[in-house]
Amino acid sequence: MTYVEGFVTPIATEARAAFADHARRAASLSRELGAARVVDAWGDEVPAGTVNDFAGAVQLRGGETVGFSWMEFADREARDAFTKRIMADPRLAELDMPFDGGRMIFGGFRVLVDEGDSTGTGYVDGFVLPVPHGNERAYRAMAQAACIVFRDHGVTRYVEAWGDDLPVGKVTDFARAAHARDGENVVFSWCEWPDKATRDAGMAAVMRDTRMKQMPDPMPFDGKRMIFGGFAIVQDTAQGEEPA
Repeated sequence: MTYVEGFVTPIATEARAAFADHARRAASLSRELGAARVVDAWGDEVPAGTVNDFAGAVQLRGGETVGFSWMEFADREARDAFTKRIMADPRLAELDMPFDGGRMIFGGFRVLVDEGDSTGTGYVDGFVLPVPHGNERAYRAMAQAACIVFRDHGVTRYVEAWGDDLPVGKVTDFARAAHARDGENVVFSWCEWPDKATRDAGMAAVMRDTRMKQMPDPMPFDGKRMIFGGFAIVQDTAQGEEPA
């Protein structure tokens, strides 16, 4: 897997069951048409940020929850071919969307770091952040070092992906979500955990780990504009159906 299509979506909280049904049907179609894996996750612990956050990324309204999703592909060519196929498939129009697609953000990302496997994933930490274009190598090196720490404390899979095909949206988009400035790109990343309990203990251990204090100073990105949160798996084609 070297390419990812990432999504952040505002979903009516009361429509969780409908969203889970939509996600399963959409994932089945996407797998048939070429996606290697499809994951949809439901906002569980999504903090408000001082500058930006997941809620602001999709202009979240009262009674809504943020969804974090992605599709995995062998490469950019496979993703582009998939996009053509699904846009031409009449079954796409038959899928009810229990969310506001006008505020959903999406885009294609080239994988920089991918370590571990997705066996038994039950919880995800998702991240979106701005990184200067010239800092790609430095960011990748930092991410590789951080990956070792996270994996030592329970992360089963660690992925960092670099913005490659990020459309400008009419209402929202990844650049606006990360408050990206001129000369900056957007990174989409996630950590997979077996469950929330493992994640809570693991994150606390990561924060205590002295290796985190050895990261570059200054960092190759603006941490004040990084958005992050914890998400419970709704469906994951690598696992079969999961409880919504």
